[in-house]
Amino acid sequence: MRHARVGGTERFLDAVAIHLAEQGHEVVIVCRRHVESPHPDVRFEVLHDFALGSSWRAWGFAKAVERHVRDAGYDLVFALGKTWSHDLLRSGGGCHQTYIERAHRYVKTPMERALGMGALKNKVALAIEERAMAPDAARRIIAISEMVKRDIVARHGFPAERVEVIHNGVDTERFRPGLRDGVGKELRGSLGWNDEHTVALFLGQGYGRKGLSRLLRSIAPLAESRPDLRVAVVGREHGQAGWEREAAELGLGDRIAFLGERGDPEACFAAGDVYVLPTHYDAFAFSVLEALATGLPVITTDQAGASELLGPAEGQVVAADGGDDELTAALETWLDKDRLAAAAAPARALAERYTFTRTLEQTTRVLGEVAAEVARG
Repeated sequence: MRHARVGGTERFLDAVAIHLAEQGHEVVIVCRRHVESPHPDVRFEVLHDFALGSSWRAWGFAKAVERHVRDAGYDLVFALGKTWSHDLLRSGGGCHQTYIERAHRYVKTPMERALGMGALKNKVALAIEERAMAPDAARRIIAISEMVKRDIVARHGFPAERVEVIHNGVDTERFRPGLRDGVGKELRGSLGWNDEHTVALFLGQGYGRKGLSRLLRSIAPLAESRPDLRVAVVGREHGQAGWEREAAELGLGDRIAFLGERGDPEACFAAGDVYVLPTHYDAFAFSVLEALATGLPVITTDQAGASELLGPAEGQVVAADGGDDELTAALETWLDKDRLAAAAAPARALAERYTFTRTLEQTTRVLGEVAAEVARG
């Protein structure tokens, strides 16, 4: 519904639109609202029907897209949002029911959970997804991880042979180890930290879903034995004051920095030593590849799609439903300076196998294949 400059799906949309326009294709972004076009030859089709509330807005947009696609005569319709009128669908967030079961409770306040707030919005999202991923709804689905592919096949009965896994990619020039002696050191200095400190980085929107509480509880036991340990928390969160109180109550107040939302994630990764994402559910976080490209090992969970790329040289995967002790033990292992140094090269090498250029090339190939199927009828 929204074309914007921020967000993983939004960034992917712009990159694909630019790539296709540069190849001479006519690209139309169908949306409810938008910012400036990513390319002079990319135009918008705005469907902005009147709607009250997010649930009505979501369903109304999907219906508007259905009407528009029926009449527009496009050669190929590629869906990146919650609609059901497409030839090819990219599932960038995984199955919504899985998100509800694994992570939704962590993004709600106790009052919101008690009042059942958001139930209608979830019901609408599930209804749209059921139509979008029905076996006859699309010729092909792109899943951004094997975890998501298995889920789509199991939940919706979509044929596995028609689900293509294309992992997210990373800009290996923007995120690179060489930044550690530049903007990384500058950011550390602004926080009063130096090379003697060991920095665990947490980055993402939605602290609850991404497991910040577990990280804070798991780091607290290490505070006394690791006076060099520091924690940087980056990302947008409306209730940040509550998280700061939780950190203070755990005795981390003087060694944790809440940096809020920033426009320089490359500097944040460059200021860290290890990236920790103890998420309850993530289809495939771009941040994992961004950390690896900067030379940071990654600790994440088995409910992160990106975890399927990690080997023992690049990081560690813990159980999303595991205890704090498991994460504490993983942190103890990876906070060792020698181990961090040894992980830098393999982490970077792994990221270089998953560049954004590779993702675009694979996506363009599938678009071409599906377009040919549509043309054949």
